[in-house]
Amino acid sequence: MVPKEVVRNCWYVEGLSALGSPANQNFISNAGFIVTSAGVVVVDALGSPALAERLLGEIKKVTAQPVTHVVVTHYHADHVYGLQVFQALGARIIAHQAGREYLYSDTARLRLEASRDELAPWVDAKTKLVEATEWISAAQPLQVGDTRFLIQPVGPAHTPEDLALYVPDSKVLYAGDLVFRNRIPFVGQADSRNWIASLDRLLKFDAAVVVPGHGPASTQARQDMEMTRDYLVYLRKVMGAAAQDMTPFDEAYKAVDWTAFEHLPLFGAANRMNAYNTYLLMEHER
Repeated sequence: MVPKEVVRNCWYVEGLSALGSPANQNFISNAGFIVTSAGVVVVDALGSPALAERLLGEIKKVTAQPVTHVVVTHYHADHVYGLQVFQALGARIIAHQAGREYLYSDTARLRLEASRDELAPWVDAKTKLVEATEWISAAQPLQVGDTRFLIQPVGPAHTPEDLALYVPDSKVLYAGDLVFRNRIPFVGQADSRNWIASLDRLLKFDAAVVVPGHGPASTQARQDMEMTRDYLVYLRKVMGAAAQDMTPFDEAYKAVDWTAFEHLPLFGAANRMNAYNTYLLMEHER
């Protein structure tokens, strides 16, 4: 875990392009932090309490300022299992109110139970899901010391509760999992139509740097956001045509030309699942 400064006072740590495991402590996503004159704003809390503690240690090497806020881009496990560490420090946790439904769902409970087995000892009986201090439903400015932020809802897309954080004076966008860089996105149960529309909204920020939810930060922000967008558009095109023609999924998947994306990390692990979920979504949208 090595913090990288993308512009002055705007930092991030980059998770591995891998599936979560005990060997990597579930360090498979990014987290950001912005140092202000009155405290540190953290973006996401990583995938285990141990990782959050490591992140805090790295922040302390950069600044003596305390962590005052944590902005949660969404409630997927690899981004929130470290939240309890920041809650214990008294940091204000900000998330979109649509995250409440997931937080108290059987899906979240069962996922945590499974993670306690699959990611032990880093996720264990003491690991818990943490509520936001403040639930928001619309774009919201945030001023911490000398630094202005804009917290921008961008879901439902990757999840119903997606948020992005923009630092206007630095032109840095922390995009969460709306942007995956140098790897195949995880689509899951995403609303890919709205995800594409949300990426179009993010492009209007004209950010100089984008910190994605996964992969290295980008100084070619438009190009990298468009890569995620193009992948989603292609999924919807090919799986939509198959659903329209009522072609069985296995047959349709084999017939698609995936050469534009198959070189990307995690293609083998994620692409077929992404295609299948998109096929089901397109059947539903017909």
